[in-house]
Amino acid sequence: MINLWQAHISFAMIIFLLLPSFGLKRTARIGLLLALLAVSFIPLDGLSLAAYLRSHIDDLAVTTLVFMAWGCLRRLDFLPAAKPGTTTVLIVFAAMALVLYPATLGLTYLDPYRFGFSPRPMLIFVGLLTAGLFYLRSYLAVVMLATATLAFIGGIKPSHNYWDYLVDPLLGLYCCSALLMLAVRGMHGRRNPSRGSVEDSRSA
Repeated sequence: MINLWQAHISFAMIIFLLLPSFGLKRTARIGLLLALLAVSFIPLDGLSLAAYLRSHIDDLAVTTLVFMAWGCLRRLDFLPAAKPGTTTVLIVFAAMALVLYPATLGLTYLDPYRFGFSPRPMLIFVGLLTAGLFYLRSYLAVVMLATATLAFIGGIKPSHNYWDYLVDPLLGLYCCSALLMLAVRGMHGRRNPSRGSVEDSRSA
């Protein structure tokens, strides 16, 4: 039952975050999000639209749900447009994805996924990581990791593997892509000032 509601909530948030804002006011954007939640229940050949989406992306990690909820709150202007520590979030979960998924594809001999079934060392490591992120004031990452850990302890998902609460392919792909884009922008930004200074010196 929880997975079905997760599928509907995931459907609404994903579509909401992908759609442009259309210049709508906050109340209209809230109405749009609720409308998307209602649309997720529309049946198609005996399955809801949310169930169709779930068949392609599977159940998302708890961290992904928290991350998307944060994005929705930003788009609804309940949170400031710029939030410190977002880059840290990208680095942390991109690193997790790079540790986990190459192994699941058979690219390495180590299988970190099996450690998620007896995750006491992982819980200690994530606890220390969360404390470090709290010290660095990366509160979004703290909330994501803490929520995932509490959800795992509570067993709210059918999976008994801690990894399934921490990261999923969608979150990993997004974080890696966002970091790549930031790196490209940083390199482009470093080149532009030098070009601008050369042009200024020529015109002087």
